[in-house]
Amino acid sequence: MNWIAFLENGVWFGLAALGFAILFNVPVRTLKTIWILGAVGGITKLIFVHFGLGIIMGSFGGATLIGFLSIYAAHNKHSPPMIFAIPSVIPMVPGVFAYRMMLGLMKLAGDRVGDDYTQILSETLNNGLKVTFILMSLAFGVALPMLISRKESAKNLRLKIKE
Repeated sequence: MNWIAFLENGVWFGLAALGFAILFNVPVRTLKTIWILGAVGGITKLIFVHFGLGIIMGSFGGATLIGFLSIYAAHNKHSPPMIFAIPSVIPMVPGVFAYRMMLGLMKLAGDRVGDDYTQILSETLNNGLKVTFILMSLAFGVALPMLISRKESAKNLRLKIKE
């Protein structure tokens, strides 16, 4: 296992997350944390894929880790968890599979479809299903930690201390 390649890819995931955070105009105090969350989530996805769990489970694992860490970061940086989670998870969106699916759809819609129609249809359907399941795993992975955590903001919680 080449850990240097994982770390390098983590840096790129973090930079992509940072770019989306800047694009979404998040507070400056959250940028470092967003970079770290993007890098950690991306590395988690790559580790899952490396150990044969697949890109869908890898995306779910990375998004779930980002979801839990964004709740922790939200309490420390006094910002909503979505400020951290959404820019950090966007670099894991499956752009290549969506692009290949669109190319396949354009080939299928064209006038000249030869003997390889079933192969193109199969590849297009495969890429489309990957896109769908990866996007669902990203959405559920980010939402799940927030659904099972507190229902109120940490600022609104009142601790009842028994005397």
